[in-house]
Amino acid sequence: MGMMDFDFLDDVRRMNKRQLYYQVLNFGMIVSSALMIWKGLMVVTGSESPIVVVLSGSMEPAFYRGDLLFLTNYREEPIRVGEIVVFKIEGREIPIVHRVLKVHEKENGTVKFLTKGDNNSVDDRGLYAPGQLWLEKKEVVGRARGFVPYVGIVTILMNDYPKFKYAILACLGLFVLIHRE
Repeated sequence: MGMMDFDFLDDVRRMNKRQLYYQVLNFGMIVSSALMIWKGLMVVTGSESPIVVVLSGSMEPAFYRGDLLFLTNYREEPIRVGEIVVFKIEGREIPIVHRVLKVHEKENGTVKFLTKGDNNSVDDRGLYAPGQLWLEKKEVVGRARGFVPYVGIVTILMNDYPKFKYAILACLGLFVLIHRE
């Protein structure tokens, strides 16, 4: 055994060009299939992000950090007090998962609402854009319809430790390229 044992490189070298092209094409098919599934979920759920990961403990005990949420965002459904919504604030990249605390419906049909994390002591007005006191429907990414506990922790690890993310992706890519069946 030498300094590092790279048996997989020998496997790649032994492949003829046709096998290598086939493996690269196979990898491309996997990536494009995943993207098509994601776009299909967007159409079916009406949400720009049909699946999100809870990134903080602000919604405990309802949801914990790392829980995977399934969202829908049908525009015709009214927003109700007690619903858990995912919303995006102008100037913030990451969406927030919190519960609707108050709803104000005006006579002209506009609806504004206030949110709060279950584990937070105050409402979300401090999180909203400067001068903004209420959210509107256009800021809602989706409403929580279901969840799978702790499955999203992998996403959190990959965001917190970028080298871990690249190592996982490299391993998956190598597996697809080397696997001959």
